[in-house]
Amino acid sequence: MQSPVIQPKVPLLAEPPQSVIKFFADSTSIEDIRDLAATGLIDGVTTNPSMVGKSGRPILELIGEICQLVEGPVSAEVAGATCKEMVREGRILGKVAPNVAVKVPLTWEGLQACGILSREHGLMVNVTLCFSANQALLAAKAGATFVSPFVGRLDDLNIDGLDLIREIRAIYGNYPALRTEILCASVRTPNHVKGVALAGGDIVTLPPEVFPKLVDHPLTEKGLAAFMADWAAGGQSIK
Repeated sequence: MQSPVIQPKVPLLAEPPQSVIKFFADSTSIEDIRDLAATGLIDGVTTNPSMVGKSGRPILELIGEICQLVEGPVSAEVAGATCKEMVREGRILGKVAPNVAVKVPLTWEGLQACGILSREHGLMVNVTLCFSANQALLAAKAGATFVSPFVGRLDDLNIDGLDLIREIRAIYGNYPALRTEILCASVRTPNHVKGVALAGGDIVTLPPEVFPKLVDHPLTEKGLAAFMADWAAGGQSIK
């Protein structure tokens, strides 16, 4: 009798995200957001209570103006600590504009608020301050539109923040019914951006000052200078 063929066990590979990676501006500066929006390279905006507090402007007025500058999601965070408070504030924020994503913290109360705001009120919800794959799984189960793992803050503790993105991507890929997008926050450097893209993050949110650094490369500048010198030496012009 022929022995059955035993297939080796292989790890289940996560499915890659289906959409092109999106870039959000992490800012409340109207000037910076307007300039970035004009490039056509940003797909949304994220804010937090620290930014709003430092802006000196009423949150509803500020978020309303930002929502007029970009068509994509604009995250505006609640300040309440209980589910009831978060839902009340989230409903107010959600009325500012159709593209507001209500931002709630990844706490037990925040997860409950996420479920109510997303399922009962039809609002986009960004569950923020994510630092573990288990937290991200719960956020998706609660109906989050976005989950925001913080890459840089984990790096500050000598924990590879990009490992978390890879773990979340793998878990979400195992369960196609989970539609939550991975919005990678606390991204500080071009290497972070590259790492997020390699890890399969859906969205990366960046401070405005990081965007130009993605373009900078000494060989590009050197090559362009050589081209322009040769062009001038040859007496060329485009007419």
